[in-house]
Amino acid sequence: MATPTTTIRLPEELKARLARLAEAEGTSIHGLILDAIAEKVDALERRRDFHEDARQRLAQMRDTGAGIEWDEMQRRLRAPVADEDAPRPAAKPGRG
Repeated sequence: MATPTTTIRLPEELKARLARLAEAEGTSIHGLILDAIAEKVDALERRRDFHEDARQRLAQMRDTGAGIEWDEMQRRLRAPVADEDAPRPAAKPGRG
């Protein structure tokens, strides 16, 4: 498979920083740039997927009127930090 070429212009200071890091990491500037781009693309895709999931869940909540009480959700979210086990809250009909 052919790999297309993309040219980017880097400020000299950034290129120098990349060169120092590449040498310290035992890799190339090219490798660092590819890794950085891949990490950013992954993060943006995860954020997009998270937002899409949130939109779908909100639409479902609005359609059904069911949701989880905030205090129940807080207990569930805090449980791992407190090294506790909290049951998954069940959705309840809304107050309309």
